[in-house]
Amino acid sequence: MDQLSFEKENHKRIQEVQNAFGSLGAPLDSPDRILVGEGCLMKQGRKGWEPKMFFLFNDILVYGSILLKGRWYKNQKIIPLETIKLEDMEDSEYFKHQWLICTPRKSFFVSAMSYEEKQGWMKHIDSCQRKLLQAGSYQPSSSFAVSWIPDQAAQKCMRCFVKFSNTSRRHHCRKCGFVVCHQCSKLKGVIDHIHPTKQLRICKRCHQLTSEEEIVRQRGDSTGKNSVEDEDEFSDDMEV
Repeated sequence: MDQLSFEKENHKRIQEVQNAFGSLGAPLDSPDRILVGEGCLMKQGRKGWEPKMFFLFNDILVYGSILLKGRWYKNQKIIPLETIKLEDMEDSEYFKHQWLICTPRKSFFVSAMSYEEKQGWMKHIDSCQRKLLQAGSYQPSSSFAVSWIPDQAAQKCMRCFVKFSNTSRRHHCRKCGFVVCHQCSKLKGVIDHIHPTKQLRICKRCHQLTSEEEIVRQRGDSTGKNSVEDEDEFSDDMEV
C-alpha cells in the first residue's frame, strides 16, 4: 500500500472509531495520528471485570464500554501514551493473561484472551510510547495512581475492620486504593498527579501521612534544608 492509500485508509478507520462513540465522544482524527490496532479486553473495575473495547493509536490509548460490538461504544476514555507505565502480572486463580496499566490519574488491570494477545498489546503499546518519547516533544510521567482494590475483595474496612453492610458502604481511598468505610474516608486531600487542585477522598492513615510529610517539608523550608538533607543528616540514627 502506497503512502497516499495508507493515509486515506487510516483516516477512514479513525473516523469510524470516532463515529462509533457518537456525539459524546471526543474528536480522534488528528494530523499524524495512526490507528495501530484494536480489540476487546477485560478491564477490572471496582464492581468486577467488564469487557471494554480498546483502540491503540501511535500517541493515545482509547477505550470505552461496548454497546454493540463493532458499531457503538460509550464512556470514552483517552490516555496519552507518554503517561502510561505497564506492569506485567502473573496469572491469578480467576483471570489469566493480565497486566497493569498505570497512569497518573488512574491505574487498572486488563486481561487478554491469550498469552500471545497479551504480549502483542504490551509490545505495541511499548513500541508506540518509545517512538513518541524519542521524538522529544513529550515527557514521561513520574508519578502514578495506585490501582483500586476491588469491592468484592474486602468484606471489612481495611483500616478499622468494621464489617461492610447496607448501612456501612464501601469507599475507596484515592491515595492508597484501600476499600474503607465512611468513617475512615471522611477526610480529603490533594493528590497532585491525580488532580492538582481538587480535594479527593482519602483514608485517615493517608491523611495522617500526608500531614506528617507536609510538616517535615515546612520544617525543612524554615531551616533552609530540604527533607532529603534532613533524612541524610539523621540517617545514621534511623533503624533499617
